[in-house]
Amino acid sequence: MTAGRHRVVVTGMGVVTPLGCDVARFGAALREGRSGVGPVTRFDASGFSTRIAAEVPLGECALEGLEIKTAFAVAAAKSAMTQGQLCGSLPGLDEPGRALVSLGVGLELFSMDDLVASRREGFTMPAGGLERYTLMQTPADLPLHLIAERYGCREAYEVHVSACAAGTDAIGAAFRAVRRGAARWALCGGTDSMINPLGFAGFCTLDAMSRRNDEPARASRPFDRTRDGFVLGEGAGVLLIERLEDAQARGATVLAEILGYGNALDAHAITEPHPQGAGALSAMQRALRDARLDASAIDAVNAHGTSTPKNDPAETAALRALLGDRARSVPVVSTKSMIGHLISAAGAVEAVAAIDCMNAGVIHPTINLVEPDPACDLDYVPGVAREVAQRVVLSCSYGFGGMNAALVLGHRSRAERRS
Repeated sequence: MTAGRHRVVVTGMGVVTPLGCDVARFGAALREGRSGVGPVTRFDASGFSTRIAAEVPLGECALEGLEIKTAFAVAAAKSAMTQGQLCGSLPGLDEPGRALVSLGVGLELFSMDDLVASRREGFTMPAGGLERYTLMQTPADLPLHLIAERYGCREAYEVHVSACAAGTDAIGAAFRAVRRGAARWALCGGTDSMINPLGFAGFCTLDAMSRRNDEPARASRPFDRTRDGFVLGEGAGVLLIERLEDAQARGATVLAEILGYGNALDAHAITEPHPQGAGALSAMQRALRDARLDASAIDAVNAHGTSTPKNDPAETAALRALLGDRARSVPVVSTKSMIGHLISAAGAVEAVAAIDCMNAGVIHPTINLVEPDPACDLDYVPGVAREVAQRVVLSCSYGFGGMNAALVLGHRSRAERRS
């Protein structure tokens, strides 16, 4: 360890996803190639051009009387802490500066006027939605307040609103804080739910979502020639991260090490990426430099893979530039093919997927890839999972406004042995 530069490991993970609210079940469903997409049930979507989404099965997730994305974050954090068995195992956990909460959060689409109007027109929130926090349900930082209070995280929290890159940025910021010694451990990730009339109206206006309403399980088609937009999903992903020496001292199971993080801005357009993926490439290169690794170390990529006409070829171009001669031999997958686009939670849930697959030695498939787009010519692991030994994986997120972020995840000793 370099002075002032701690190694940072993941010792707990929690998810709330359209494929379930348990990491083991979520990972198994991904490797089976199951889709979590179906008709919208939260509200009457009959008047929208898109009427499908990847909804979380609410019966599996305790909402605790909270607004939905707050409930998702609290549930995912609880699962991460339970798996990591951190509570009470380190001395001085209640001291200031010991712990940090860093979350990517979604847009606040409900003002009180919106809420009144939506209820007047017959739309109701899910059971247990607003009873306790009706007047506080718009602040983006409410999930962080509640998590920090529950687990005694007294370091100033961080809220990330970098659109679809927010979950990855939140993990990256927490990683840097723990690495430099500003925090001892952190709960980090993202949470979002835009499956509501206003969320749907916005994305339908942008013509961004798939209209394959009659076959929802086949609607999210990353890298396929017939793709027509993303499918909106919802959920949360939270990682418990800490110093390697602390994890070793308390006998914690190390799930992965965060090796590097990088971000960049396209400065190109609000709703589309740079055609050659310039910002995406820069974020990935910076993440690798931060990890002190070359692109030759990458064994797999969990791509942003939105299933939109413009993202997929731009991301492919960026990966070609990054990987060079190895571009077509490195497996690249899209978790969004099964769970849709979780917006601010996407990067966090996909980081969990990448770690779970790495530890299982299996790459989950990209489903619905039947007619490859000639502009998307990499190995996207179509249809069926594949056994692949993975020591270093790259997890990428790119968002509206040109935000780009990437994480390098792995096991340092394995990567060093190979190189």
